[in-house]
Amino acid sequence: MNDVIPAEDIALGAYGKPQLSQSLQNRHISMIAIGGIIGAGLFVGSSTTIAQVGPAAVITYALAGLIIMLVMRMISEMAMAMPGVQAFPDFARAGIGHWAGFLSGWLYWYFWVVVVAIEAIAGAKILGQWFPQVEPWQIGVGLMALLTGVNLMSTRSYGEFEFWFSLTKVLAIIGFIFVAGAWAFGISNPSGPTFSNLTEHGGFAPKGWGVALAAVTSTIFALCGAEISTIAAAESAEPAKAVARLSLTVTVRIVVFYILAILMIVSVVPWSQIVPGYSPFAATLAAMQVPGGETIMNLVVLVAVLSCLNSGLYVTSRTLFGLAGHGDAPQWLVAVNARKVPARAILVASLFSYGALAMERISPDTVFSFLLNSSGVTMLLLYLMVAVAQLRTRAMIEREATKSLQIRMWFHPFATLFAIAAMLAVVVFMAIEPALASQFWASLAVAAAFLLGYGAMRMARG
Repeated sequence: MNDVIPAEDIALGAYGKPQLSQSLQNRHISMIAIGGIIGAGLFVGSSTTIAQVGPAAVITYALAGLIIMLVMRMISEMAMAMPGVQAFPDFARAGIGHWAGFLSGWLYWYFWVVVVAIEAIAGAKILGQWFPQVEPWQIGVGLMALLTGVNLMSTRSYGEFEFWFSLTKVLAIIGFIFVAGAWAFGISNPSGPTFSNLTEHGGFAPKGWGVALAAVTSTIFALCGAEISTIAAAESAEPAKAVARLSLTVTVRIVVFYILAILMIVSVVPWSQIVPGYSPFAATLAAMQVPGGETIMNLVVLVAVLSCLNSGLYVTSRTLFGLAGHGDAPQWLVAVNARKVPARAILVASLFSYGALAMERISPDTVFSFLLNSSGVTMLLLYLMVAVAQLRTRAMIEREATKSLQIRMWFHPFATLFAIAAMLAVVVFMAIEPALASQFWASLAVAAAFLLGYGAMRMARG
């Protein structure tokens, strides 16, 4: 295993990196952090967890949220202790070695390239309901082209779009919690409180606590995305401080936006009435007889999809730009235009997403299915590398520069070891579960391919 790499070397890169725009303000970073997790995984995907687990889905989301919260705390500690290292993939580079930076960077890029295509397809399906005369693939291409243009304009334009997208999602969830809460407490419900739904239909955990724990394997992926803000923070005036604030923000977000929202759903609607694939938020609004509830939720989900698509294009371009700066991608990508935007990296990243989108149309059951499966375990592999990096950098910092530990990982090293054990348990469960094994092996195959690419690169350079 390579030695820990000095932070100043990470910040500069092997070939140097031109200065990106520092036009993102605190409000942009805060809203990007808050909105990073809130996507279709909450608004629609939570239906599957509720149908599988029952009201105990609240506990499932709390456990998954705890793992993400611990990872973000690790990132906050390292960001404050190593000024100049904010990009998510570079924490693995700083703590483990160059090979880990190469692998984490390319896996992160790959993950978001696939996500961009998935979100474009999801947005096309929603808009296709209102514009049936337009082919879904045409809508998907149009959405990607529109948001690629937004990213090319300036970093500030990305931040503004993402600020309003995220604010819309946040206000929608807060409004939902208040409306559903009033109904659950009997304030607006003529029949009185409905909290009996938590236990009446087979109990709080009708299928057992084992199922509730196992569901963490799928739920945790809906909570990925908070680390986007670490990349965006690098384009703000005070990157380290912006990243450091994220641990508290993530805690509040998980508690309020996920746990309370899910609690209100299973309190208002009997869990057995939740249909997988159909928004439980829409079902809850329908149960409360809110006029136009389904239309409202379709609009909110569309905003969530566009937000994820916008951020996906941003993340893929900045990750590619960072890889090129470290000599892990073609050097002509280390360039910015007059607005200090890495336009080449943005265009290359979008081209690969167009390719993934084309595969969904040309080979949905083979190529695109592989792309989808192979991104399944990727984020957990990345989080595992971050956790190992935190253990190694913490040991080095405690030996050499204890005063730089302005933010400390909770209950070190036990909280980190707990997070590693929990994530490994999720990965092992996916490997032995027949329905999830394909995601595990496909993700490992992609990781192995990138490692071979790293080996080939090293050999070519002698």
